[in-house]
Amino acid sequence: MAQDVLCEVNNCKYWGKGNKCTADAIYVVSHTGDKAAKSEETDCKTFVPEV
Repeated sequence: MAQDVLCEVNNCKYWGKGNKCTADAIYVVSHTGDKAAKSEETDCKTFVPEV
């Protein structure tokens, strides 16, 4: 399992110092069914806007 999950979306509730994701779990989905050929075909559903 990955030790560090990096994220550059600094308006996310889970964005931390050093571009580290602080969420307990990450949920990523594909736009094209159950497989994706490139990162542009995916989305992070863990994102929550910082208020």
